Amino acid sequence: MTDDALPDLRASDADRERVAEILRDALAEGRLDMAEFEERLDATYQARTYGELAPITRDLPAAGVTVPAVSLTKDPAAAPDWSGRIVGGEGSSTWAVAVMSGFQRKGRWTMPRRFTCFAFWGGGEIDLREANFADREVEVNAIAIMGGVDVIVPPGVEVVVRGVGVMGGFDSREEGVPGEPGAPRVVVTGFAFWGGVGVQRKLTRAQKLRIREERRQEKLERRAGRREPDGEP
Repeated sequence: MTDDALPDLRASDADRERVAEILRDALAEGRLDMAEFEERLDATYQARTYGELAPITRDLPAAGVTVPAVSLTKDPAAAPDWSGRIVGGEGSSTWAVAVMSGFQRKGRWTMPRRFTCFAFWGGGEIDLREANFADREVEVNAIAIMGGVDVIVPPGVEVVVRGVGVMGGFDSREEGVPGEPGAPRVVVTGFAFWGGVGVQRKLTRAQKLRIREERRQEKLERRAGRREPDGEP
């Protein structure tokens, strides 16, 4: 068979999943934004031949699709490297105020060693899922008077809650969860009067998408395992 005939060969489910994995890695590394990722992923699952699959990853570090050898053995997930997210410095924002209004700190920003915020008849959100950290241990000092502040941390981060509430409270449900090696420690302090400070642990959108795609692949593997060698169910 000549190389010219290769693009016309029919692609299998395993071939499409191999391309989807390259796209997921590119999304996690920032090579693709979410819109590009979703567009290419749709094209991947609609592709029928190698010729349709090859252009999807041509501009990514992984080589273009030929006839990939696909293993059904799932490699263990690598532990996150937190060292690249503890960057030192002063932080990109050190305080916030919400008086009958609101504030947000989210996305790619640098959490300082101490962040102080005040909410009066208002609310605030401090989202650390995609943030860098000025130090190994950082502090959120939240004062909520008839208002509320939400602190969102990613999995792997240790949380310590030391705030005081009067006719209000601090959410301590995320305390006691061990942190991953090298991960930052977030200490939540402050005062809440007729208000509250919540602490939530959430995945990023990219992590949620990766889990969804992993589940899709597991379903395909189970489906393949139920078939006879000749492909007949």
